Amino acid sequence: MGRVVHFEIPADNPERAVKFYTRVFDWKIERWQGPVEYWMVMTGPTDQPGIDGGLIRRHPPFNGTVNTVDVASLDESMKKVVANGGKVIRPKTAVPASAG
Repeated sequence: MGRVVHFEIPADNPERAVKFYTRVFDWKIERWQGPVEYWMVMTGPTDQPGIDGGLIRRHPPFNGTVNTVDVASLDESMKKVVANGGKVIRPKTAVPASAG
């Protein structure tokens, strides 16, 4: 069963978005020191239900929130998407290793 394990929120002004989400939801947000401009979002304690995510600078045409789903096989899941009327809008892409 695929489960959402991560989200990404795009923002035109990430610094302003960090202040907003920190003040409104008390999220802990830290700039990642990796090869891309990215902020790690911790939404709460790891012993409570919920997921953590990231905040990215908005880069058109990909302007919407991204939800990452954990699946056994990405290739098989992409085939199922297409077979069931969906569309693959980006090719499979490697994710940089986490800094933590």
